[in-house]
Amino acid sequence: MSINLARRSLFRRKEQNNVVRLPWLKADLDFTEMCTRCGDCTAACPEQIIVVGDGGFPEIDFSVSECSFCKECVNHCKEDLFDLTQAQPWANKATISNSCLNLESVYCRSCAESCETEALAFNFTNTTFVSPDVVLDACNGCGACVSICPVNAILVKPNR
Repeated sequence: MSINLARRSLFRRKEQNNVVRLPWLKADLDFTEMCTRCGDCTAACPEQIIVVGDGGFPEIDFSVSECSFCKECVNHCKEDLFDLTQAQPWANKATISNSCLNLESVYCRSCAESCETEALAFNFTNTTFVSPDVVLDACNGCGACVSICPVNAILVKPNR
């Protein structure tokens, strides 16, 4: 009996482009091939932002809290998935949607006030109500701005 490899590939998990995975993952790592889905990282996260996602793989849910980059997920993982020598824990960045309250002439600065790195800037020109700009070089993708936004106008996504 021969195995049709083309059909077998249908059952392989493919990495989802907009899913935020754990910090400090090795570059060019095929996460869904290497992660055993043991749940150790999920249990270890003090912020409880690591949740079980599609296929049982861990992913980050910023609607709960932010990532403090405490490395507990790294310390509890038994697999060789991480590289702590990287300059940044990941390439994720915040993005602001058109549902930002400031675009509706409602004064809100919740996101900027929660941002420790001051990566959200309000560039006032001739109006008080402007959507914040994300200063990409300053944004570390921690997600502190996400759960604080009253209208869910902010997402943190992989910056490709």
